[in-house]
Amino acid sequence: MVGDPIGDFIIRLKNAGMVNHESVSVPHSKMKMAIAEVLHTAGFVQNVEKRGKKVRKTIHVDLAYKKDGTPRISMVRRISKPSRRIYKAVEDVFPVRYGKGMLVLSTPKGILTDTEARKERVGGEALFEIW
Repeated sequence: MVGDPIGDFIIRLKNAGMVNHESVSVPHSKMKMAIAEVLHTAGFVQNVEKRGKKVRKTIHVDLAYKKDGTPRISMVRRISKPSRRIYKAVEDVFPVRYGKGMLVLSTPKGILTDTEARKERVGGEALFEIW
């Protein structure tokens, strides 16, 4: 059993990219699906698809690569962990890696990136950084 499903999900994406896999399948949850859709709109993954029925649902994620063949996801850093939740007000949300990366937040308006959170003027739980 996994103690941190979000951390497991993002590390699976990073590790699969490092060994040049085309896709990754992970167990389905609404939170992971919302995160995968945010990563898809930001361009970190190519395609997100829900497969299976009832208990055996999975999320199938096609990874994105740059033109030179390096993975689009080079590093991830989990910020808020199950043992220690980190919350950020809208004034504390800054660009990641000079705008090359992205902070993913869980807000009252759903799962948002750092730029969307600043635009919507909401803060929330800082889930992870990705670049």
